[in-house]
Amino acid sequence: MENFDFIFARRRQLLIRALGAAAGIALPLSLRAQAILGGTPGPLPPGRAFYRITGDVTVNGQIATLETPVHPGDTVTTGDSSEAIFVVGSQSLLLRERSRVELESAAAPVNSAALFIAGLRITGKLLSVSRDVGQRLTTPTATIGIRGTGWYAESDPDLTYFCTCYGEADMVSNEDPASRETVVSKRHDRPLYIAREGPEGGRIRDAPFINHTDQELMLIEALVGRAPPFVFPSDNYRSPQRRY
Repeated sequence: MENFDFIFARRRQLLIRALGAAAGIALPLSLRAQAILGGTPGPLPPGRAFYRITGDVTVNGQIATLETPVHPGDTVTTGDSSEAIFVVGSQSLLLRERSRVELESAAAPVNSAALFIAGLRITGKLLSVSRDVGQRLTTPTATIGIRGTGWYAESDPDLTYFCTCYGEADMVSNEDPASRETVVSKRHDRPLYIAREGPEGGRIRDAPFINHTDQELMLIEALVGRAPPFVFPSDNYRSPQRRY
């Protein structure tokens, strides 16, 4: 039997091809989102954090529903064949299956009632977008300073994959401070691996573009009332098959 991820990826590819065959018609953003994503995503109702829950998702160890709140300081996890799409403040996140993210809190700026995610600790796979808010991403092998951007990360004990989808990020190896890079990206310009082992100054290396799409960025940006800062869709973009 085909697994959940393969079926989802194949259905999405069919939708993208159908949209691309629409004789060059330039659809409004909301209609393109509806055609590709099977609905019209937009900002969530006040007080609601989750846009979609698939399979087993928990917040602080408790089973999550669409009504479960998520705040800085909370931990969100997903089980097998599971996925969570949720919003915290002005940040939108898509957590893949078998993943965990700890949301570190920080007080909001003066004259703001909101709280911001100061940092994230992840194992597994996470796609996220934010703007104008700096934060720190920590994985077993890397510490990454994110300067209000879209990004995708995959983390396991020995290797981190990080794509600066757009914006700027500073990354350094946890084991070797001489291994560090700053990436300024307009559109997935330089994905990188950060390895636990390797020569001094050489634990960061180029990586392929894998396992996330412009369509997903479009969706999670729409949940906070924004759009990716590049033209979508693009004739030269081909979304990769998901292999997770």
